[in-house]
Amino acid sequence: MKIGCPTEIKPQEFRVGMTPDAAREAVNHGHEVIIQKGAGAGAGFTDEDYVSAGAAIIDTAAEIFAAADMIVKVKEPQAGERKMLREGQLLFTYLHLAPDPDQTHDLLASGCTAIAYETVTDDRGGLPLLAPMSEVAGRLAPQVGAWTLQKANGGRGVLMGGVPGVAPAKVVVIGGGVVGTHAAKIASGMGADVTVLDRSLNRLKYLDDVFGRDFKNQYSTAGATAELVREADMVIGAVLIPGAEAPKLVSRAQLSEMKPGAALVDVAIDQGGCFETSKATTHADPIYEVDGVMHYCVANMPGAVARTSTQALGNATLPFMLNLANKGWKQACAEDPHLLNGLNVHAGQLTYYAVGKALGIDVVSPQLVIK
Repeated sequence: MKIGCPTEIKPQEFRVGMTPDAAREAVNHGHEVIIQKGAGAGAGFTDEDYVSAGAAIIDTAAEIFAAADMIVKVKEPQAGERKMLREGQLLFTYLHLAPDPDQTHDLLASGCTAIAYETVTDDRGGLPLLAPMSEVAGRLAPQVGAWTLQKANGGRGVLMGGVPGVAPAKVVVIGGGVVGTHAAKIASGMGADVTVLDRSLNRLKYLDDVFGRDFKNQYSTAGATAELVREADMVIGAVLIPGAEAPKLVSRAQLSEMKPGAALVDVAIDQGGCFETSKATTHADPIYEVDGVMHYCVANMPGAVARTSTQALGNATLPFMLNLANKGWKQACAEDPHLLNGLNVHAGQLTYYAVGKALGIDVVSPQLVIK
């Protein structure tokens, strides 16, 4: 199979879909790998690194899309890239379709087969291709939130850990999954007063057993959320419903009750955001103010630490990419129900229920597609 990896073109996206190590593995399995010139530069990989791994360097994205059987990326294809997709081509990347009708309709019109990293599952009920970026984003959230809290950036001017005689920042993390756990660990490590909200009693018990002395946890009700948000210096949105649009858990009306200059960090922005006032921003212009509350809603947070993120993502995606290349997507998905859960689009048909529900589009069972 010919595997193509174009340069990411989303603003301030410095990650790359394949590391040189991943390219070498694919070549060793008998596949041809083509990488767009300069694709790895943002993550610290040179064209020479890829050539040494056995890949070929191609000048333009158009050539990559025209020649490759499988396109491997990081972020969802942008409008110009979607025009280059074709019937029968396999796209393997993050998609986040539920809040993005334009992308969904373009992928359906292209006739391609699209497997989304964020809906591939594992036998423990996890999301193995989303987890590494969730870990990165979770660890980044308190860091960027602390920056947002600085007075020069419009924040309250509160130091996360306080100082002797001055209380630390109060941080509320909504969601105790991978993002929330990593966010709480870092925020508490910075000395903040941290509370994690979640609706799973089993998850709360786990957090209490493992991190009981580091941060608090509380069952998530609307009342508990409203009370904690009202007193918070920083709120980190870390909720996830796989493949679906994120629920709105903090309303605009609640902003008027928050402390002036408080910071909202919406890690769920890829899925539409979990604050009513959230809108996607970029690393170049990451924050904005609504009713006196600062919002940080960068849609590709892990891109800020591109080398770490690329290596972590590459470790997770490599075995799935090789399986797809070695067997073809249909056989690979037929043999692995977890990979089949990643199938979102095939030949003009939507195959993921949560996306169809969010966008009002009819869905075909992925089991029927592979038959």
